[in-house]
Amino acid sequence: MTTRRYLIAGAGGVVLLGAGAAAWKFFGSPDSKPSEGISLGGAVDLMTPGPLGEQSLGRDDAPVTIVEYASMTCPHCANFHKTTYPALKKQYIDTGKVRFIFRELPLDQIALLASMLARCGGKDKFFSLVEVLFQQQDKWAVQDPLPPLLAIAKQAGFSEDSFNVCVKDQKVYDGVVWSYERAGKLGVKSTPSFFINGKLHAGGMSIEDMAKMIDPLLKS
Repeated sequence: MTTRRYLIAGAGGVVLLGAGAAAWKFFGSPDSKPSEGISLGGAVDLMTPGPLGEQSLGRDDAPVTIVEYASMTCPHCANFHKTTYPALKKQYIDTGKVRFIFRELPLDQIALLASMLARCGGKDKFFSLVEVLFQQQDKWAVQDPLPPLLAIAKQAGFSEDSFNVCVKDQKVYDGVVWSYERAGKLGVKSTPSFFINGKLHAGGMSIEDMAKMIDPLLKS
């Protein structure tokens, strides 16, 4: 069975294929404007780690926590990581002011595959893989994503065998699907979306936009 067939016809693949087909209708367009903060309610705990654990940067006890939900094929997510994220990391994450958590919200099968690849890289390579995938999104977010994704994987130290094992890993698959499902329960309707100390803000933001939300929380 080929990798692509596994993703579509695997035990969990049928479920996500159906979800993916409806994803854009459910979540809406990914170019939403930043919204007013919305207090999180309901029984879903934003800060409970998923089955694959958290991928985070910064101090665990930082005064501000930012949780990003992103789809690897979302161009607005890629733009955020190319333009805003480097400044956010330099000014706030690396200085101990912000803990940054990245969570997967794959809105199509190719995004799912890329998310699985990043997870298989482990904690040491996760964020570097995410950034490379966003930087090179136009090269692998195509009709046949496997060859360019394999090339990226090999640059990160994967062999072809370990790449194939990764994209057939049911545990990783289920963990990414879990993240997708929780996003909907938390009220996420577009990508990228950010929870800043528990308040939801939808849409890509400049570093100036983010500073206006972060700085008052550092003074409180």
